[in-house]
Order: sequence, then C-alpha cells, then structure tokens
Amino acid sequence: MAVIPSLKLRGVDKPMPLIGMGTASFPPADLETTKAAVLEAIKAGYRHFDTAFAYGSEKALGEAVAEALRLGLVQSRDDLFITTKLWVSFTEPSKVVAACEMSLQNLQLEYVDMYLIHWPVTLTEMVRPPVPAEMVKALDMRGVWERMEECKNLGLVKGIGVSNFSCKHLEQLLSIAKIPPALNQVEMNPFWQQKKLRDFCKEKGIHVTAYSPLGANNTKWGDNRILGNDVLADIAKPIGKTTAQVALRWLYEQGVSIASKSFNKERMRQNLEIFDWCLSDQDLDKISQLPQTKGVTLASVLGPHPLVLEIDADL
Repeated sequence: MAVIPSLKLRGVDKPMPLIGMGTASFPPADLETTKAAVLEAIKAGYRHFDTAFAYGSEKALGEAVAEALRLGLVQSRDDLFITTKLWVSFTEPSKVVAACEMSLQNLQLEYVDMYLIHWPVTLTEMVRPPVPAEMVKALDMRGVWERMEECKNLGLVKGIGVSNFSCKHLEQLLSIAKIPPALNQVEMNPFWQQKKLRDFCKEKGIHVTAYSPLGANNTKWGDNRILGNDVLADIAKPIGKTTAQVALRWLYEQGVSIASKSFNKERMRQNLEIFDWCLSDQDLDKISQLPQTKGVTLASVLGPHPLVLEIDADL
C-alpha cells in the first residue's frame, strides 16, 4: 500500500495527504459505483477524499467510509481527511450552517476536515441549467465567510477554505476574514499552470490544491489534452512512467496538493506512484512551455451571464 506525504495547513490540526481521490464524474456515477471505487482507493492507500454537494457523491462517500470502518480498512474516522464544498445555491449567510449540516448528514460524519466555498457567486434558487440571469448574484463575501467561520467554531469542520477564487477574490476575503482560508482549490495541470495565482497564494500563506490535474474541457471530465500529449509522452517513456504520472509529478513538484479522480483500480494505484522519482530541469523547462488553455468554466454550469463570465475571466 502506498504511503502518501502530507502537509500541515494553516489553522488545521490534522495533516492533509497531498493526493486525494476526487469523486466528481460526468455524467454522475451511481451510488454503488462510487462507493466501490472509494473502497478500492482506501485499499490502495488513499486517505484524502474530495467531494461536494454539487457532485452528488457525498452519500456514496459516506457509505464507503462507514463500510471501510466496519471492515477494518481504516482504524478510525480520524485516519481520513474529508473535503466537501458549499454549493452556490447555499452561499447566503442564512443558509451556510444548515448546508454544512446537510452535507454532514449525507456523509454520516460528525465533522469534515475541510469545507470550501465552491465558487465565488450566489444562485438565489436551486434550479437546473440553463440558469436565468436574474438568479445569479454577487457573493456576500463577509456574510458568508462569517458563517463559514461559525461552522469551524461549532466544530462542524476542522478547516475552511475556498475553491475557484482568483487573486482579486482572495484579496477581498483576506481583508475581512478573522480566520483566513487554509487553501484554494482550483483547476491546475500542465496546460493551466496558474503561476500568478500560485505565487499570490504562497505569499499569503494559502495552500493550493489542483483539481482536473489530468485535464478537463468544460463539463467533460478528463479530456485527452494531457494523456495524449506528445511532449509529456516523450518525457515519460525513457523513465518508464505514464503521461499521467508525469503530469501529477509536475504538480507535486510545484508544491501543490492534488485531487485526482479515477475509478479504475490500476490507475488509482499508478496515480500514487509519483513520490520516489523526479523530473529533470530539462523536463520542467519543456512543460513550462506548453500552451495554456483553461478547461473548467462556471459559464458551462450556470450559463454565460455577465457576472459568471467575469469570474471565469479572473481565473
């Protein structure tokens, strides 16, 4: 079983494993498929699991955790690091704590280790896309973050952070936060390297977690930009690695953590085999020159509304 390095986050007692298993899939997987994949991941050595209300995977993850405890695959809940996220239809101050409690009920847990604001925007009602423009409004940063801080103070969560926040959003948040965000989870991979945002977060003491580490194209998860890339393949072949492993190793060497989704048993294990080797300076230089293309957009979820397009442009 693989041993995964971990990192101590600001304001969080338990170290976070630097690779987590993502549970978002498109189209969404059924409960039993997700549950079985999580159990396989635990057997492979994963101890960090990333979910969200919007993914529809909280219940499956919760059932898998309960089953893993029953089977003795993990000794206690404290052996696992669980991240979930506050969806945009709940980013109003009056809804935050109740939404957190709902996620805990889905997960069958007393607390989560990390709770993130999923996107810096508010949807006034929970509706299926396309979302009417009048239902999309700016995030009440102060009011919502105060309730995120309340979730932590109540012991519902051990750490709080954000997802898909730009430098501008983070500046705004840091100016009002009593408890600063521990991390910012954003799209990051060799084709969307996020250097400006990473530098900003490092300066401010905010850890970065990379989602879509193997590429994404709007709502189609896992396109072929990375796995089929000749530059990455040429780096991988002589060292006996896969292109996916090269991409993940590159992320690790940038000092970020990774949320990587795979329900394939063999690829789950391969994704953990990135810690006992290094990329050369020449390899890193080649990767630094790859063309940059953003894959994940909020507009693909909520629609191309002015505020949504502004958020996508900032990221």
